[in-house]
Amino acid sequence: MSSNLHTILCEKLGCRYPIVQTAMGLVGDATLTAATCNAGGFGFFAGATTEPGDVDNQLRAIKAKTDRPFGVNFHMFQPNAEEVIEAVIRHKVRAVSYGRGPDAKTIKRLKDAGVICMPTVGAVKHAIKAVELGADIVTVQGGEGGGHTGAVPTTILLPQVLDAVEVPVVAAGGMFDGRSLAAALAYGAAGIAMGTRFLMTSDSPVPHSALDRYLTTKDPASIRVTTAVDGLPQRFVVNDEIRRLEGMSLPARFAMSMNYARQWGKQAGLGPVGMLKLGWKALSSDDGTFAQTVMAPNLPTLVQRGVVKGDPDHGLLPGGQAAAVIDKLESCEDLIARIMCEASDRLDALAVYSQPAASN
Repeated sequence: MSSNLHTILCEKLGCRYPIVQTAMGLVGDATLTAATCNAGGFGFFAGATTEPGDVDNQLRAIKAKTDRPFGVNFHMFQPNAEEVIEAVIRHKVRAVSYGRGPDAKTIKRLKDAGVICMPTVGAVKHAIKAVELGADIVTVQGGEGGGHTGAVPTTILLPQVLDAVEVPVVAAGGMFDGRSLAAALAYGAAGIAMGTRFLMTSDSPVPHSALDRYLTTKDPASIRVTTAVDGLPQRFVVNDEIRRLEGMSLPARFAMSMNYARQWGKQAGLGPVGMLKLGWKALSSDDGTFAQTVMAPNLPTLVQRGVVKGDPDHGLLPGGQAAAVIDKLESCEDLIARIMCEASDRLDALAVYSQPAASN
């Protein structure tokens, strides 16, 4: 296997291979995270969707399943953000991933505790800002990726970010096999990050009723971006629920979101004042508009219905366009082993072209 496959990403994260499993909300659980790490990759646990009071338990569960380093993601506007940060530091978690929420003070606090800060960005300006705030590694997600995503494809965005920052860059969005890894390394990236590909494994917690819908989706165009869920562009497998949301008026979506927000606030133990404070925190922590903040509760409720309860028609199925070219559910171990072999073969084949031609 090519020595080029052990990159600076492996050194910094303590993993064997430069393959990262992203912290998909409600999907990146303790089992999937540990399975990724045990297979030689680096798994991120979905701390952003972990219920208050349960973070410690989940981190202990990961440690019981693997002795390898792992990561945790979080959002500054989630109600238990401080709980996650304290647990990450206490458990000596190797890395954290996040969006644009944490300020320089929070990032310094994590770095001072030895935690690697590895945000995910979808624009060059956000990558530059993240590094200015103290990011150690930057994950760049192109428009092909699932969930919240931008409009610029990975093939354009990745080289732009590589030229703009000095820290290691990880490629995400449309990554799913060994050719993806070889291509990313050729661009100059330190590795790849995959969400959809790990969601579609036998170690994934997603019910088979939902996984079957992903597997039967064969047209990349049917995994498309919509703003109908929370006002932000997000990529989902098109289903009846997406069509229903897109057919609703804005006031109707607001009313639906308020109903979901009340249900969620009750479950989280937040009263009206607590919900208002959380909403203000979310509004002021990012570039989101008031409308996007109001509609934000639509997302976790409907995604939970899709990927936790396994209702592929009335819930949401976030996913990247790569889902359309995935035809089987491998274990994390088999998946990562195959990707590494494919990438090594591609790099070895390319190396032939760099050899001087034999003289006659």
